[in-house]
Amino acid sequence: MTAKIPLRGLQAPQFRHPLDQEATQALQTLPGLDVVIRSLLSPVAEEFFFINNIAASVQVGPNQLPELYDLLLEACAVLDLEVPELYVQQNPAPNAYTLAMRGERPFIVLHTSLIELLTWEEVQAVIAHELGHLKCEHGVYLTLANLMVLATNLLPGWGALLTQALQDQLLTWVRCAEFSCDRAALLAAQNPDVVMSVLMKLSGGSPRLAPLLNLEAFVAQAQSYDAIAQRDLGNLLRQAQVQQRTHPFPVLRAREIQRWAKSPDYQQLLERYEQVQTGKNQGKWRNW
Repeated sequence: MTAKIPLRGLQAPQFRHPLDQEATQALQTLPGLDVVIRSLLSPVAEEFFFINNIAASVQVGPNQLPELYDLLLEACAVLDLEVPELYVQQNPAPNAYTLAMRGERPFIVLHTSLIELLTWEEVQAVIAHELGHLKCEHGVYLTLANLMVLATNLLPGWGALLTQALQDQLLTWVRCAEFSCDRAALLAAQNPDVVMSVLMKLSGGSPRLAPLLNLEAFVAQAQSYDAIAQRDLGNLLRQAQVQQRTHPFPVLRAREIQRWAKSPDYQQLLERYEQVQTGKNQGKWRNW
């Protein structure tokens, strides 16, 4: 893998997707929601996941799967984040997730089937995507979104209806937040093909098929999807076909990454940090 430009001082607003910003602001208007999650749900959930990770997963470190640990260290260095715990868990469903609700014991979990599907560079992009949740401080609402279905079954009558309305709003937020995390993956990979390849393999890959997939054809597929969709991205996310999904369609995510990689915002962001690294304009960019 080629050396990456370290983005020292990187702040979430510099890459956060506008839809993520909008959806987060909408959740923040709900009085007391943050307090309830942090005070009631956070301690129990963090302890539960910590015990589960230690008991049923392999913790990655300098002496355990050091190849994966090096990928984590580099991604954290590029995105200017403290290193969270990383676990590998046996699971046939390709997936990864993260949790850090109170800033204590943040961790990332990678499923074995995901690692088998991807190249090392693509695995690092997935790690960086999860780091994006930490960078953007998504943990509080992610936790509530994951537990909301259980809560719905426990609340009777009108309480269940209220919870359903909140669940719909949270799922909309989760889908929007994924776009910011894809951007974090791109900032760490610094190659849009790597991120789009991950999305392609998650769409229709397997260990046998992955080497045969054609990224150019998948990008063309994404462009076709964009061409036939006559509504803007915000409206697409609110359509009934994605209402119960926790992630936007992979093709749509790939199209968004392609767009941002070609945008002046992304290019200028990398150029500014590259100037800092090479000693140019240090006075101008020192506070980034």
